Amino acid sequence: MIDKRFIGHTMPAFSVAVEAGRLRFFAKATAQADPIYSDETAARAAGHPGLPVPPTFLFCLESEAPDPAAIRNLLGIDYRNLLHGEQGFRYHALAHAGDVLTFEQRIDDIYDKKNGALEFFVRKTRVTNQRKELVAELRCVSVVRHPVEK
Repeated sequence: MIDKRFIGHTMPAFSVAVEAGRLRFFAKATAQADPIYSDETAARAAGHPGLPVPPTFLFCLESEAPDPAAIRNLLGIDYRNLLHGEQGFRYHALAHAGDVLTFEQRIDDIYDKKNGALEFFVRKTRVTNQRKELVAELRCVSVVRHPVEK
């Protein structure tokens, strides 16, 4: 069982620079039709200081933590039993190419279902820009499945 004393535990914050080339690649990979996500001229004409960060790209940036497995290792979770359960985003401000975003991860909850056959842990992440403005709050629910004894 995942130790519930880790509820409230925060990981060391880390920062990631938002690069225009990566935004263009993501826009292409996700078939973004709006040119503001790939053409700086179009982005500026739309009132942006640079290419805006497309929805869900923050999930990609969050995976650039110095140790992407830190929470899993802290909780003692075998990745072979780990499932991605849910992902949510709450946006407060746009981020753009050239911004430096800081990610602060916190274990928000740990609970189980089906008599412990399924355990869940909820990670909440605050994302702020270089001006300390709140950009977004991310929520990720991961599921650990345990073999059912027969």
